[in-house]
Amino acid sequence: MEAQVSAVDDILAEYQGLEMQLSDPELHNDQAAARKVGKRFAELQPIVNVHKELVQTREDCETAKEMGREDSEFAAEAERLAERVVELEEQLADLLAPRDPHDGEDIIMEIKSGAGGEEAALFAGELARMYQRYAERHGFAYEVLGVSESDLGGVKDLTMSIRSKQPSRDGAWSVFKFEGGVHRVQRVPVTESQGRIQTSAAGVLVYPEPDEVEEVTIDEKDIRVDVYRSSGKGGQGVNTTDSAVRITHLPSGIVVTCQKERSQIQNKARAMQVLAARLQQLAEEEADREAAEGRAAQIRTIDRSERIRTYNWPENRISDHRIGYKANNLDTVLNGGMEDLFTALQTAERNARLEAE
Repeated sequence: MEAQVSAVDDILAEYQGLEMQLSDPELHNDQAAARKVGKRFAELQPIVNVHKELVQTREDCETAKEMGREDSEFAAEAERLAERVVELEEQLADLLAPRDPHDGEDIIMEIKSGAGGEEAALFAGELARMYQRYAERHGFAYEVLGVSESDLGGVKDLTMSIRSKQPSRDGAWSVFKFEGGVHRVQRVPVTESQGRIQTSAAGVLVYPEPDEVEEVTIDEKDIRVDVYRSSGKGGQGVNTTDSAVRITHLPSGIVVTCQKERSQIQNKARAMQVLAARLQQLAEEEADREAAEGRAAQIRTIDRSERIRTYNWPENRISDHRIGYKANNLDTVLNGGMEDLFTALQTAERNARLEAE
């Protein structure tokens, strides 16, 4: 309980700080910084709101108990408020439970047809429309970044971004992260003249869309600055003082030099700009490498045997093999009605996290 109180106190302090930042007009001159602060503010807001209601309900409950000693109506109200306190305490504990740190982020999704030829491409197209319809219904915006279509209008390969229209604690990643893997379909293909059920597959890749790499902050203790005399051909342009600068970034080993400016201060400033650019590039390459590793972990091969979910047309059934979920509402799901499925997946993830803790 003490740990929870401490965690709430920290969140309240951070929330107040963010609130002050958002009220500062200067912040909104930098869109990237404003988006970051707004995103974190939105993540904390549900916790703050529930905590405020809990504090007020506890106070109201104590008042009703005191008045209930003389009036039975207040005694009944005290009982109702006591029940509400328990509900709010459970809500707060749930909000404070361990969660995926990427849950508030936007995503990139790739959908690729696999085994099954034209039929697999048609199925991949239906998966894309399923996600787009769900996004439209739940406050997400999607944008198709690239698509390769099959002869019958299916999808061989599609890439799209899915973003929250407003900053939220539960961004696109909190929902669509469960979709990474192989999706198997069982139905009679439109290309099948004998009416035989066939199995084909499509692969879905999902990964967080990294925020813009922010302006790099370089700690002075992480650099070594050496000055030396500029070299070059003789004449008036040659510096006769130690104005050239070499900066070594100790953690990464990157070395940059500048000797074009006339003063040591100017050369150091320019070298620091170059170093910052190099470090930003390094951060972006690392982010790309992590994203690639995440993609590789989701699908090794788009094969019918490696599946996370099966869509059975004849029985109108959808089955998620990771959590044992089954429902006979495939038509609803394909129209974007994925709420029950996602709730089951989120519950399973939350329970696994609590057990791990």
